[in-house]
Amino acid sequence: MVQLHVFLFPMMARGHMIPTLDMAKLFSSHGVKTTLITTPLRAPTFTKAIEATRQLQGNEIAIRVIEFPVEKAGLPEGCESLDKITDDQIPNFIKATFMLQEPLEQLLKEYHDHPSCLVADMFFPWATEVAEKFCIPRLIFHGTSYFALCVSENMRKFKPFKNVSNDSEPFLVPNLPHQIMLTRNKVPLYDQDDIETDVTKLMRQIKESENKSFGVIINSFYELEPEYSEYYRKNLERRSWHIGPLHLCNGRLNLNSSMIDEHQSLKWLEPKKQNSVIFVCFGSISNFTADQLREIAIGLEASGQEFIWVVRKTEDEKECDHQNWLPEGFEERMKDRGLIIRGWAPQVKILENTAVGSFITHCGWNSTLEAVCAGKPMVTWPLFAEQFFNEKLVTEILRIGVGVGSKKWSRTTSEVVKSEEIAKAVMEVMVGEEATELRDRALVLMEMAMKAVEDGGSSSSDLRALIEELSNPT
Repeated sequence: MVQLHVFLFPMMARGHMIPTLDMAKLFSSHGVKTTLITTPLRAPTFTKAIEATRQLQGNEIAIRVIEFPVEKAGLPEGCESLDKITDDQIPNFIKATFMLQEPLEQLLKEYHDHPSCLVADMFFPWATEVAEKFCIPRLIFHGTSYFALCVSENMRKFKPFKNVSNDSEPFLVPNLPHQIMLTRNKVPLYDQDDIETDVTKLMRQIKESENKSFGVIINSFYELEPEYSEYYRKNLERRSWHIGPLHLCNGRLNLNSSMIDEHQSLKWLEPKKQNSVIFVCFGSISNFTADQLREIAIGLEASGQEFIWVVRKTEDEKECDHQNWLPEGFEERMKDRGLIIRGWAPQVKILENTAVGSFITHCGWNSTLEAVCAGKPMVTWPLFAEQFFNEKLVTEILRIGVGVGSKKWSRTTSEVVKSEEIAKAVMEVMVGEEATELRDRALVLMEMAMKAVEDGGSSSSDLRALIEELSNPT
């Protein structure tokens, strides 16, 4: 019997690379030969993480990383990373993703070890056509929740936002298991546009490729969103396998493995009381203005709670100079109560720490799922992509979070959430009876997540079913 060989092709962005790397480890741990395909710029990130894990675990990890020659594709400058592009660079980035088709085909043609299937990111809709050429199944990795996929599909199909008179009038997303109300302000712009743009064309092609593909891999677990797992499969008639939470499966292949244990945040947390600290982090892409960062600082101080706050650069600064946005004397007043981290922080380890009581998050799916797995309630602060949909799942269906009041979908922060709202939301998730109820529900979901990835759990069983189907094609 020929060994199953899975090729994984992630989007060039940390939020897509991290779960794909976890997926590679998961397939490998089940005896599947696993190969990661990436660009030269991103290859060292994967190889270093794999090597660090080999040294930590003292065993071999059967994951190969190969890079293809992107210089032959003539990619526009700066298009090997989604994390750093600006709005005006998006058309070039989309163009770049399509220019990767020919190099990938050439790699598959010349590669001596023929793959059994191709798991390609949603942003490569043409990968379905590539897989067909080589007579192998193509699986799509969306990197988001069943819930968000169902909401997005029904928004696209029914366009309920067209029935309202203004951007802030609520409307019902039809035909879902729950009553989900949104406003046009919270709908992705690419879902609203009647005129075809580069982005709307890409989203249409993604949907078309999903219908033609072998199926979809979901980084979730059945018990978290059972109604939407069923809805996606039965009502929307999509083949899918939930195999997450990926970061729980067999331990995380962290992209910054060597930096974790000595990180200042973990040392700072050591003496803190249980559930006494709120963690604030908005992912690898989100940027805030100096005005918004100032409001966050004032709100955290007014809440009276201890905090760890991870800050990236602001929109209007090349580097995040705290003198430009922190209130006068803030760091001195907060020196015993708060820790500001500029740059990267070990988010999973911080969330798992017993001193951390809750999490202020942008509702990216990786962050949302990591909070669920750590049993932490959330203050939800969505910004763009499918984040407003994920907020609805967290606050209204799972009931493990409260919203900070973010009202407008935007890649570039245009609204400023005031410090009073921030302080109020922090208090709701950290102090009092409601906070206890939120935390209790979050802890129940944490236990469900742990069981899902155990042998015989829902995600473990779905993975085995997928491997069996790929190993024995009809």
